[in-house]
Amino acid sequence: MKLITSVGPNPRMVRMFMAEKGIELPLETIDIVKGNASRTPEHIKKNPMGGSPVLELDNGSYLSEITVICEYLDEKFPGGNLIGANAEERGEARMWTRRVDLNICEPMLNGFRYAEGIKLFQNRFRCLPEAADGLKAVGQDNLGKLNEWMAGKQWIAGNRFTIADILLFCWLDFLKGVGQSISADHKNVQAWFDRVAARPSVAATAG
Repeated sequence: MKLITSVGPNPRMVRMFMAEKGIELPLETIDIVKGNASRTPEHIKKNPMGGSPVLELDNGSYLSEITVICEYLDEKFPGGNLIGANAEERGEARMWTRRVDLNICEPMLNGFRYAEGIKLFQNRFRCLPEAADGLKAVGQDNLGKLNEWMAGKQWIAGNRFTIADILLFCWLDFLKGVGQSISADHKNVQAWFDRVAARPSVAATAG
């Protein structure tokens, strides 16, 4: 197997998941900014949606979508408990991952794409700059809800560090550099963020 990766929070999320599980795979790093490598005909054959990362499997096929890649790697490399050791734990981790992805990451991501990142994305798909501020606000509102839910909790799913923590951390760490810092009101989320930031997998995947 080989991971086709690049800069950005999505590829980092997969690499951080791998680091947490101790998985080492060959990496092929592509330039998605200057080289626009994720939009070449060769790359589109691997991932019709474009974008990075992509996991090249031993049989020559390809997987994209970050949670799908992580689920696949979790099955291929047993050990650790980032998704779950039983149906109940897996359900809990997947539930929180979906909540985080749809309600926080997605609106904040599109807020970035339609504002600070519009030059990079405007030729890739329809951008709605008039929606940027509202989407950023929606993301912060939902981050506020998470802040309430996390009172007294160490990690998003409770006492167990999971794929949901990795996903949200990678996005918030990226977004704070493009004008979407964690609100000072979200003290539980900030404390959680600091706990994640201290993990070795964060330093191993920085940059």
